[in-house]
This record gives sequence, structure tokens and C-alpha cells, in this order.
Amino acid sequence: MKRFEFQTAGRIRFGCGEAARLGEAAVRFGRRALFVTGRDTARWEPLRTRLKANGVASVVFNVDTEPHVEMIEAAVAAAREAACELVVAVGGGSVIDAGKAVAAMLANPGELIDYLEVVGRGRVLTQPSRPCIVLPTTAGTGAEVTRNAVLSAREHKVKVSLRSPHMMPSLAVVDPELTLTMPPPVTAGTGMDALTQLIEALTSAKANPLTDGICRQGLAQGAAHLLRAFEDGGDVRAREGMSLASLFGGLALANAGLGAVHGFAGPLGGMIDAPHGMICAALLPAVMAANTAALRDRAPDSPALTRYREVAGLLTGRPDAPIDDGIAWVHRLVERLALPGLAALGLRRADFDAAVAKAQQASSMKGNPVTLTPEALEGILEAAR
Repeated sequence: MKRFEFQTAGRIRFGCGEAARLGEAAVRFGRRALFVTGRDTARWEPLRTRLKANGVASVVFNVDTEPHVEMIEAAVAAAREAACELVVAVGGGSVIDAGKAVAAMLANPGELIDYLEVVGRGRVLTQPSRPCIVLPTTAGTGAEVTRNAVLSAREHKVKVSLRSPHMMPSLAVVDPELTLTMPPPVTAGTGMDALTQLIEALTSAKANPLTDGICRQGLAQGAAHLLRAFEDGGDVRAREGMSLASLFGGLALANAGLGAVHGFAGPLGGMIDAPHGMICAALLPAVMAANTAALRDRAPDSPALTRYREVAGLLTGRPDAPIDDGIAWVHRLVERLALPGLAALGLRRADFDAAVAKAQQASSMKGNPVTLTPEALEGILEAAR
């Protein structure tokens, strides 16, 4: 059996009502917090009140777009000016990534560009982040338990990662009740991100026995609950299932890597103005088809084909379902969730060459179960339009 390691947040709390315990948890880390959240600060005032009641003052920083380099620099400056000892991030993946990046930069010298992949100097973060508590309000990215932050380098029109084992949050509070107000399109996009991460981690070249078990349970939850959460956002059981699927997707990807969907999604996110989850949804069935075709042709005995058959069984609820049934299931789900293709999201055929070149260099591609040719990668983009 191959060696593996597993890393996650310092502590995870899961369950309805867990957000109410924020104040008592935060005071153990400090008395002044940078409270990172989205546009609607008023929505989370009860959480700030809980912080204050437990002796933790907070200063708000709003993340009103996907996080970018300049935004993080401004947030770090605000946190230093307010002498913040910890970061509390309440929101979706963008907010949580911003919070993790700020916590890292508060503890490390130099500028953010010093540590960024691809567009930066790629230096290693040597110091553990400042204490960081994260509370996801969407069910998709699993960012609450990952060791990186995806940031937009707008000058270069690309998304890049700030990445380090030091960036794991101190505490992840996953309260499904915080996701009840997600509108259907956000439920759909984030939910497809969670499913994609689970499928890619289970079929990854870096998969291990621990992440395998997490992926199997997560896929069962996601397959059973995503459509229900989309159709009835107030269904607490469905929201619980999707919060668990998202959490498990984050746990898996942080330790087993991903694949070609995310290899494309990063570069495409810098090229077109579209939500990450929607890009993943457009790509997923095309990538599954391309991967399995390449494996059948070049490595018919590959264990990855067995994994794809397992994925089909978990998605359809039929253990003996063939791979093509799993791909068809994903196609139908994307249609029922009313998610658009890449053309509607703004990708032009003229962008294909650049997208393929960038995807080939993406770190997520290293986990793909088979090396895809440039022609196969271009075929994925065409099929996903």
C-alpha cells in the first residue's frame, strides 16, 4: 500500500446551530478580529454580536468580488491598522479564500506577490498563519479545509494560488443553516463544484485509502441531495447533505488533488467572467468522457476505469451501472439545474489555444488519471460549449 499523509483544519465543527458558538470559540484566539464577509454585512451582524458578547471586537472587511491581489493587500493593511489578532471569515469560497490569504500574510514578511504561484516569485510561506476561523455559507468549494487561496491576478488575466500547509484554518465551523438562503443558481453552481471535486479526487492519480472513503460518502450525499436543495432551498436535510458533500470534497482535494476539470477551471476563471462552479459544471461531463476514452484506448487495465465505474454506481444508485451511465447522469443533472455551457459563459473558440496551453501547466492537471493530448483538451472545450 502506498504511503500517504492527511492534513486538515485544526478543528472542524459540523451541524445545525454550530455558528451560535462562534464567540466562545473565537475568544480563545484573540480579542480583535478582522471580520471578512461579502457585500451584505447586516446579514451576519448576529455573529458579530456573539463575538462582542464574548469579548472579541471586530472590524469588517467586505469581499464584494472574487478575491484579487489588490483586495488582499488592502485587507491586510486594514487588519494591521486595527491590530487584529485573528481573522473570522463568513461567506462563500471567495470570502473564505480571502480570509485565509489575509491570515497568512499577517504572519509572513514581504508582499503578497512574493508568495504567489505562476505570476509571483513563488516563495514559501515559512510562518503559520494568524488564527483563522471560517464559516462557509455555501456548499461547494470546501475551502474551509483546504491549504490554499485562489486569487485573481487581474493584470495577467489568470487565477493563481497562494498555497501552504500553514494556511489551514484554525477552526472550520460548518453549519448547514447558514446555507438555507442560497438562491437556486448559487446552490446549483456550488453544488456542482462539490460533486466535481469528489469525482476528481476519487479518480485522481494521487488518491489514497483515506480520501477514497471520504469521496464515496461525499458522492452519495451529493447525488442524493443536490437537486433537492436546488428545488427546495428550505429543505434542511438536503442542505445538511450538501454541506457534508462540500466539506468532504475539500478534505479530499486537499489531500488527493484534482484533475482536468480544475486544470481548466483556474485558467478559464481568469479569461471569462463566470462563477467557478458553473465552469466546472460545463466541463465535468466532457472531461469524464475524454478521460475514460483515453484510458480505454491507452490503459484499458487502469484502476482509474474501475474508479469511474464506482462513480457511476454512486451517482445513479446502481452499483452495476456502467461508466457511460454515470456520464449521462451528470449531463442530465446539469440540464435540470439549468446551468449554461462555456459559450454562454463567454468562452470563444478563439480562446481555445490559450486555454489549453494554460491548462496544461495547471497544478490540478498533475492529478488527472491520464495525460490528455492537446487535441483531447481542445475537444473537451468544444464539447463543453
